[in-house]
Amino acid sequence: MAFAQLLRCNVKVAASRSAQWSVRGLSSFKASDVNVEQTTTPMRKPTIDEEPDLPFGHVFSDHMLKAEWSDKGGWATPRIEAYGNLSISPAAPALHYAVEVFEGLKAYRCVDGKIRMFRPMENMKRIARSCERSRLPSFSPDELLGSIKRLLQVDRDWVPHTPGCSLYVRPTVIGTSKHLGVSAPNESLLFVITSPVGPYFKQKKGESAGDSVTFKPVKLLAETKYVRAWPGGVGDSKVGSNYGPTIHPQKEAEAKGCAQLLWLFGEKEQITEVGTMNMFMYWTNPAGEEELITPPLNGLILPGVTRKSLLELAREWNICKVTEAEFTMADLVKGLEEGRVKEIFGAGTACVVCPVDGIQYHGKELHIPTMDTGAKLAIRLRNALNDIQYGRTPHEWAVDIDS
Repeated sequence: MAFAQLLRCNVKVAASRSAQWSVRGLSSFKASDVNVEQTTTPMRKPTIDEEPDLPFGHVFSDHMLKAEWSDKGGWATPRIEAYGNLSISPAAPALHYAVEVFEGLKAYRCVDGKIRMFRPMENMKRIARSCERSRLPSFSPDELLGSIKRLLQVDRDWVPHTPGCSLYVRPTVIGTSKHLGVSAPNESLLFVITSPVGPYFKQKKGESAGDSVTFKPVKLLAETKYVRAWPGGVGDSKVGSNYGPTIHPQKEAEAKGCAQLLWLFGEKEQITEVGTMNMFMYWTNPAGEEELITPPLNGLILPGVTRKSLLELAREWNICKVTEAEFTMADLVKGLEEGRVKEIFGAGTACVVCPVDGIQYHGKELHIPTMDTGAKLAIRLRNALNDIQYGRTPHEWAVDIDS
């Protein structure tokens, strides 16, 4: 084939692919089109007495949301149907090449009886970005949120009544093509399941949700052997391949008596994340300023919804300098030696805020004084978010599922 002819052929293929991706970018399912097929075999719901002891992700509600996509037909009509197993090809790229993304958010039964989600549009936008990074089909974040509201309306009785409990919502998109090969999938499936969960920190009899007693601190292993994310990677996307490879290092941390990993990056040991959470440090910085600092959105960390919310609250309160900047283990160690570190905590959907009272680093135990003075900032931030989530403080971040 002559070079000019070959070039024209390649241009046609490229144009075809470009057109295909433009269709991916424009087409979307519609929340108003969701078909609902009620289950005929409802599952047993946990009782109110059982709700506080519900483990994460073990019990699921009656229904799930599903929507198929293909490069030829676009999005099919979404449907709500009985919760059940999926049937996909054993050659599906989700199984071989981790072509899958997911999200995690919660629905809360509020003090006024209404059911609300916390800043759900942030999750919808993030899963859309994750899909783009993984070459999965796009959709309207608004339509996905509307479809999830429909699912929650159907399963509203599954939202726990007990304070501190919630209904966890897990949207997922997977590549389901029926052939092997590392390529953009020509078929995909979006599905959403929900799971009632108990409180992250278990309360003892006589304790209230605001008590520092219920605020259980954890010890971290500062990881110098393994790396969670790197520049140009997918550390800022919520993809399964960010999580599976962390299980082995996590088990090594547990063997050393630590609950979570403190992920570091590079020769300077830049601090990035705590387990699957964003990391915050409240300290007096080298310039003598009281400061709440967290790593920046530089591609190495997930842009957490809780992270964003804590930063916005802290800036609104104006009680200290609030900074998004890189900092290292050397900065932390020096701050500890000079008595400038006040609190360290992780932040995420599951726990909201999780205090840290120790870090194991190069065989040494670093004491973190988070709980020495009652974790005042961490608890204030946690309580402020909890009050919004459960409707004790009216706020635009709390979105009614019936709105």
